[in-house]
Amino acid sequence: MPSKMKSIKKQAGVTRTSRSLSRERPAPASERGQETSTASAASETPALRRKAKPKVDYTSPERLQKIFSALDELFPQAQCALRHENAFQLLVATILSAQCTDERVNKVTPGLFQKYPTPQDFAALPQPALEEEIRSTGFFRNKARNIIGTATKLVADFGAQVPRTMEEMLTLPGVARKTANVVLGTAYGIPTGVVVDTHVFRIANRLKLSKQKTPEKVEQDLIKLVPQERWISFGHQMIWFGRKICQARKPLCATCPLEFTCDSRDKTV
Repeated sequence: MPSKMKSIKKQAGVTRTSRSLSRERPAPASERGQETSTASAASETPALRRKAKPKVDYTSPERLQKIFSALDELFPQAQCALRHENAFQLLVATILSAQCTDERVNKVTPGLFQKYPTPQDFAALPQPALEEEIRSTGFFRNKARNIIGTATKLVADFGAQVPRTMEEMLTLPGVARKTANVVLGTAYGIPTGVVVDTHVFRIANRLKLSKQKTPEKVEQDLIKLVPQERWISFGHQMIWFGRKICQARKPLCATCPLEFTCDSRDKTV
């Protein structure tokens, strides 16, 4: 009798163990795959539902035309703000305008050109004398040295005339592409490039016409985007646009006709 009881208990234990193993048995591979796929789909659903932002073509012909049209409407007769009567005076004034406002330069140059009207006059000046004349424009020592050096080279190599090519202009002391473009475009009407001063550099980056970090590289981008017949006027218009509307510290976005096509971080609206 006891052995029979032991046998019954043993069978009951086996049955319980069997049921436990049955409950713990893993699902078939096909079901496991389905569960994994369902979990994966559930986790990916939010990402899939997110819509990617459409890529903006900031240099498309349509957008460029809108920019050109707005500038034409704002500043149809934009001109260089530096007062001058000839190419040499404009060259001197442009050298003086580095790190200085045109307004300040225009206060200095009338008396300066009255005293020294020709390249020969500047070439003969002692540097300290010129430094005193232009002190208020800042960096007056470097500017005086460059102006005297430029005047001396004009007299010696160019018959006291401002040259008409970019290559020759760049041989003058203190003259880089910006100054050369100003003089060649404004004085002679020769489109050799786009003037990139602080205003043009700032606006080109704000409007995402260029991502470059130097004026020279920004100019190369603008040359590719702006038709050559617009190079001179575009530079003048962008400068005036930077002075009057797209100012450095607080751009007047509320009244800007290009606000709708601008997504600069500097926007004030």
